[in-house]
Amino acid sequence: MPCFRSVYRAVRTAGARFAPAALLFSFLVASSLPAQERGDTSRARRDSARSLEAVTVTAIRARGEAPISEKTLTQRELEERHQGQDIPLLLHGTPSLTIKSETGTHWGYSYVRLRGMEQRRLNFTLDGIPLNDPEDHVLYFADFPDLGNSLRSIQIQRGVGTSSTGVAGYAGSINLETIALASAPRGLDVQVHAGAFESRRASAEFLSGLLPNKTAFYARGSALTTNGYRRHAGIDGRSVFLSGGYFGSRDVLKLTFTAGLFADTMAYTGATMAQIEADRRHNPLRPDERDKFGEQIAALSYSHALGVGSSFATTVYRISASGDYDVCIDRCDQPAADLWNFNLDFAWHGITGAWSYERDRVRLSAGVNGNTYTRDHYAYARPDFSRSLYFNTGHKDDASGFAKIAYDVGALTLFADVQGRTARFRYEPDRNAGIAPSSIGWTFVNPKAGLTYRVSRPLSAYASYGVHTREPAREDLFAGFDNLDTTNVVFVGDFERVRPERAHDLEAGVRAVTGRVSVDANVFDMRFANEILPIGQLSYIGTPLRKNVPSSYRRGVELDAAFVQPAASISLSANATLMTSRIAKFTDRSGVTYRKVPALLTPRFMTAQRVSWTPFAPLSVSVEGRYVGSSQLTNTNDSSLVLPATYVVDASATWNRGRYLVTVFGNNLGNSRGYSTGNVSSSGRARYFVLAPPNAHLLLRLVL
Repeated sequence: MPCFRSVYRAVRTAGARFAPAALLFSFLVASSLPAQERGDTSRARRDSARSLEAVTVTAIRARGEAPISEKTLTQRELEERHQGQDIPLLLHGTPSLTIKSETGTHWGYSYVRLRGMEQRRLNFTLDGIPLNDPEDHVLYFADFPDLGNSLRSIQIQRGVGTSSTGVAGYAGSINLETIALASAPRGLDVQVHAGAFESRRASAEFLSGLLPNKTAFYARGSALTTNGYRRHAGIDGRSVFLSGGYFGSRDVLKLTFTAGLFADTMAYTGATMAQIEADRRHNPLRPDERDKFGEQIAALSYSHALGVGSSFATTVYRISASGDYDVCIDRCDQPAADLWNFNLDFAWHGITGAWSYERDRVRLSAGVNGNTYTRDHYAYARPDFSRSLYFNTGHKDDASGFAKIAYDVGALTLFADVQGRTARFRYEPDRNAGIAPSSIGWTFVNPKAGLTYRVSRPLSAYASYGVHTREPAREDLFAGFDNLDTTNVVFVGDFERVRPERAHDLEAGVRAVTGRVSVDANVFDMRFANEILPIGQLSYIGTPLRKNVPSSYRRGVELDAAFVQPAASISLSANATLMTSRIAKFTDRSGVTYRKVPALLTPRFMTAQRVSWTPFAPLSVSVEGRYVGSSQLTNTNDSSLVLPATYVVDASATWNRGRYLVTVFGNNLGNSRGYSTGNVSSSGRARYFVLAPPNAHLLLRLVL
C-alpha cells in the first residue's frame, strides 16, 4: 500500500521531530503556573472548548427531547464492552440490532443489521464526516482495527432519524464521536490482550489534556492478530489515531488523522449444514483467497462561537483507500484454480459544515456537505500481472444540506427537519470495453416532523413521521458486475431501471427517567416503496444480487429499560423487539412470483439482558444474554431455508486496583451451537456462519 506507507512514514517522521518537544514545552508551561490558577483557568476553558468541539456532532444527533427512537452508548459503556472488536460487534446487545461475524469470533469482518435491514442501509458518520462509500454505500470497519478505543460515544438512531451528512439513513444511522481532547484528562493507557484462537492485541494511547498554551493532543497505536475460529480465517491489523488542536475562548482548530492496514484470509461465504456437521470450523473459501486493504481519514475542522447560544463548525476531510483481494472464479476444488486478483483504490474529498443556535424556547441547527469521489476498479488473472483484465473508474459527486428546528410551547416541543440532497454517478469504462461512458443523477427532499410532550418531570411522550429516499448502489446498477463491456451491457440494461428506494417511517413512544430507572418504549411502522432486496441469485463472485420490490413494510414494538443499582451493588438492563415484516409482491429472476412473504434475516423477536454486579470495591462482574429468534434466509418464505434461533451468554470480570485493571472476558459461555447469520448458495442450499464455542480472553490495562 504505497499511499498508506508514505503517509505513515510522514506521520512517524513528523512525530519524532516535533511531538516530544511540543509536549515537553506544554508540560513545563503548565507546571510553572500556580495550582489554583491552573485549575480555575483550565476548567472554564475546558467547558467552552468541549461545547465548540462537539458542534458538528450535536447538529446531526438527536437530543433528549427529539421525537426519535435512539440509543446512545457512553464512553464508560463502550469501555466495559471493548475487546478490540470491530465496531458492529461493539454494539452487541443494543435494541433491534443483529450482528454477523465472518470469522466466528469478535475480531475481523463483521456487519450489523438494524430492524432486519443490512448495514449499507445505515448512515455512518465519524465526528460528522460521512463514512459510507459513495458508490456502494458500504463501510468496512475492519479497515480501522481497534477504532473503538478512540471513541467517546456512539448514538444509534432507529428509523429515518434526524438528517445527517452523506447518504440518507434508510433503516437508521450510527454516528461515532471520537475522544474529546479539551475535556479529557491527561493520561497514558496501555493495553495488552491475549485469548482463544491465538488472539493477541496491544495498544497504547496518550492524552495530553488541555494545556496552558491552549493546545491538546491525543495519539493511539494498535496491533492485533488472530487465527479466527473458522479454518484459515486469520486476520492481521494495524492502526494509528492522531489528533491535536488549539482551543481558544471562542475558537477551536483541530486536526484528526486515522489510518488502518488490514489483511486476512477471507471467510465471507457460509458453510452448508453437511460441511458443518463434518467440521464445524469449515470455511468453503480457499486458503489462497486473501485480501489486504489500507484506509486513511484526514480532517481539519474549525469551530467558532458567534455569540450567546450560537456557534458554527466546518470540516475539510479526505478519505482514501487502496487494496486487493483474490477470488476463485473456476476450478475452485483443484490446486490450479483460476484466481482473479481484484483491485480498487479511491480518493474522497469533501467539506461539511454545521451551525447551531439555542435561545430561550427555540433551538436551530443547519448543515451542509459536499464531496467528490473517484474509485478505480481493475483486476488481473493470476499469475499474470503484466496486463489487467479491465480498468474502469467510477465518479460520484454529492451535495446536501439540512435544517432543523425545535420550538417549546409550554410542555410541548415541536420538531421539524428537512434535508435536500443531489448526487450524480458517472461511469468511465475500460478503453477497450467498446461502450461509451454513462451517467445518472438523483435529487431528493427528505422531510421529518414530530413533537414531544412532557407529561411530568420524569415522563414524556413523542411521535414523528419522516421520509427518506436514497439512490441505488453501483452494485445494483451493474447487476453485480465489476466491469461493463459489450459482453454484458445489454443484459445489465439502463441505469434508470433500478429506482431509488423510499422509506416512510412513523415512530411513537414514551420515555421515563428517574434517579434509578430509565425506560424507553416505542412502536414503529416503516413502509417502503421500491425497496432494493436480494432476489435469490448470486453474482459471479458469490454476492447476492438485488432488485426493486414495489411495496414492503416492517412494524414492531421496541423496549429498552435500565435499572440503575436497585440494590447497592447491582444494575440491570434489558431490551426487546417484537417485529413483523412483509414483502407485498415480487418476481425473482426465474419468473416465480411471491406474495406477502417475510423479509429475509428479519427475526420476529429479539432481546438482550445485562446484569452488572460489584460485590466489593476492586471487583466488578457483568453477564449479558442475547436471544435472536429464527428468520428466513431468502425472501421466498421457504421453510427449509431458515436461520435458527440462538441464545448466547457472555460475561466479564474486572479487577480494578487504581492504575491497574485486569479483565477476563468469557464468550458464548452456554456453548450455543447456533449461527450469527446465513445465506443461500447458487445451488439453493442454506449456508451458515457459525458461532465460536466457549472461549476466554484476558485484558491487562495500565492507566497512568
